[in-house]
Formats: sequence, C-alpha cells, structure tokens
Amino acid sequence: MKFAIIAAGEGSRLVQEGVSLPKPLVRIGTESMIDRLMNIFRRQGATEIVSIVNERMPEVVTHVKKRQQEMAQEGFPLRIVVKSTPSSMHSFYELSPYLEGEPFCLTTVDTIFREEDFKVYIQEFLQANTGSSVQTDGLMAVTGFVDDEKPLYVLTDEDMYIRGFYDDPPVSAPLVSGGIYLLSPPALTTLRQCISEGKSRMRNFQRQLVADGLRLKAYVFPKILDVDHASDIQKAEAFLKEGI
Repeated sequence: MKFAIIAAGEGSRLVQEGVSLPKPLVRIGTESMIDRLMNIFRRQGATEIVSIVNERMPEVVTHVKKRQQEMAQEGFPLRIVVKSTPSSMHSFYELSPYLEGEPFCLTTVDTIFREEDFKVYIQEFLQANTGSSVQTDGLMAVTGFVDDEKPLYVLTDEDMYIRGFYDDPPVSAPLVSGGIYLLSPPALTTLRQCISEGKSRMRNFQRQLVADGLRLKAYVFPKILDVDHASDIQKAEAFLKEGI
C-alpha cells in the first residue's frame, strides 16, 4: 500500500509565534514531523511514499531530496512533488496521479498519533477489504478528543459507517475527523470532480465522498493532535510520552 504526506502548507501560525523551522522540519521529540511519518509508514508496510512539499520552502525541499537519496540506496521509493498549492485538497490532487491502482493512506505532515494505534488502524482496513463480501471504500480516522480550532464533526450509524461531515456538532456526533484517510481508488474520481467544480478544502472532499455514495467507515483513535501553534509542539511531545 502506498502512503502519502501533504507537507506543502506554509505554517504561518508557527512562524508568527516564533518557530523558525518550516513546519515539516519541526521536531517532535527526536524526529522532524516529516521524518517521523516516513519512518512510521515504512515500519507499517509502505510499498512507496509520496509527498508534496512547498517550493517556497527550500530547506524542506533539500531535506526530502536527501531522504529520497538515502531511501533509494536502501531500495525504497520516495516520490517527491515540489509545488505550492492553495489548499490541502489541491495538494492531494497533485499527488493523485501517483496513488492510482491500489488503496492508499493519506495524511498531513502535522498530524500526531501513536504508532500502535496507527498499526491497528491499517490492519483493520486491510482485513475489511480482504475476502469480505462487504468492502469499504475508505476508513477515516476519527477521535473523540477535540483540540482543533475548526473541527470537522463526523456522524456515523450504529455500524460506524459515516453518514455526514459537519462544521457544527450534531447532537449525536461526538467524534471529529482526525485527518488520516485510508482510501481506495474510487476516491480519486471524487477528488477530480471536486477540483473540476472549483471546490477546495479537504472537508468538502470528504462531504463529496458521502454524496457520491462511497462506503466510508469511521475508525476511532483515542487521541490525535495537530501541530498548528508553538504550544502544540509541547502538547504533542507530552502526548507521545503518555504511558511510556
């Protein structure tokens, strides 16, 4: 399975709060955020990693190209797209030609989760799509931990199939999107439709997946964090140390 990382945002809030490193290179513990994801993905069976980075961040471009060379020496493919885009959904679109033909996992570079939770999440998706008469088109990470300034609320049925995504919390939707997506190839058709219609933002893409009738199931993580502010760095480090 291929894994994809959106790392093309500008991280403007971190810059305003005095963080000098570009967001993908901000360290959580001993690893930069982009390296952390790449290392987790490889340990969890990635056949290839695809990442988009911002052309206006030369430090990040240099860093990922160095990683690309290192991985190539180990026989592992890392594909890099260097481009600035207006939104995460547009970044996803730039990656989409390299995600055809098999299920894939997509996330943004600042999404922080425990690897043990992520491992079970991947296994759940693979099992649901192997030898089963009822397959899912996507397994979307959700969490009951709400720490986002503008969370996207997720409404599910009793079997955890997603019925809708909402900016405002429905009474019966205590879960929010975690920003990690396990998707099958039909999702790329919806993505291209969204782009052709001038839509933006990943939440609108997710809404269109439901509108198009794709079978999306929610998978609950105990906790997922995003690193948007300088204070989130310490929160993320503390979170990953919990239970150690």
